[in-house]
Amino acid sequence: MELAPHLHRLGTDIVACYLFDSPEGITLIDAGLPGHWSDLQQELDALGKTPADIRGLILTHGDSDHIGFAERLRRDHGVPVYVHSADAHRARTGEKPKAPAGPMRPAPALGFFWYGLRKNGLRTEYLKEVTEISDGDVLALPGSPVIIAMPGHSPGSVAVHLPSVDAVCVGDALTTRHVLTGRTGPQPAPFTDHPAQALASLDRLTHLTTSWILPGHGAPWHGTPTDLTATIRTAAH
Repeated sequence: MELAPHLHRLGTDIVACYLFDSPEGITLIDAGLPGHWSDLQQELDALGKTPADIRGLILTHGDSDHIGFAERLRRDHGVPVYVHSADAHRARTGEKPKAPAGPMRPAPALGFFWYGLRKNGLRTEYLKEVTEISDGDVLALPGSPVIIAMPGHSPGSVAVHLPSVDAVCVGDALTTRHVLTGRTGPQPAPFTDHPAQALASLDRLTHLTTSWILPGHGAPWHGTPTDLTATIRTAAH
């Protein structure tokens, strides 16, 4: 789905990842679930492109619902996969601490888990090889994505700023649709390792002038990062 010129979303408000398209090639941010491979193929077909046009895949963190087709893309098409060094082990193994889920409503929670099953979430392949990145890196990929460390949801959570399309992809640093309650609007994400640290990390977005905030779960949010941060802090109390 095209969000703006050169910027596309794969998936739905339940689980989403993003594609930046330019004459120099394609940059992907996150890889959803394994079944999102078909969504990627459909989007590439619509653009008249193939996996050979993908220059790199950046993971906002190493959780299984964000690395879905990453290893397939790396193994079969030679696409490098970038992840913050603090989440490299998680992306390779799936090992992580048990994080609190928080509140839950049966229908939305079952919908999230059913969506995961339909998208082959139980068949996730972890990464055999990654390229480690750090806070402040500007990657030599289409769109010149800028890496912003956002620790809290996981140690190596990052936001990916794409200045040319006025957007920042935030993974699970925040959500606009709580997958376990169905509540919409900017708010903290569930399954966060360190909630207080995640809230503090939101301040790292406030210097951006971007007007599109793109989460891994929920609808794209239009507004300033400063307003978004204030909204989330209100929701957290």
